[in-house]
Amino acid sequence: MKLVKDGDYTRKERKFFKKRPHLTDKYGEVLEKLKTDPFDPSLKTHKLKGDLSEFYACSLTYEYRIICIFLIQDE
Repeated sequence: MKLVKDGDYTRKERKFFKKRPHLTDKYGEVLEKLKTDPFDPSLKTHKLKGDLSEFYACSLTYEYRIICIFLIQDE
C-alpha cells in the first residue's frame, strides 16, 4: 500500500510534532503498520460516523488518532 499526504496534512503534521516530539517514533511505527496492514488490531482502525463518515481513524496513542481516507485504485 502507498501512503499519500497532501500539503495541508504535512503542515499540520509538522506543527503537531513541534509540540509533541516524543511521539515521532511511535508515529513512524504506526505509518509502517498502515502500509503493511491498515486493519492491524493494534491500530484499532475504524470507520467514522456523522460528518466524517467517508474517513477512517486509527490509533496513534490513547489520546491521539490519525484520520485517513482509503482509496482503492487498479494499477
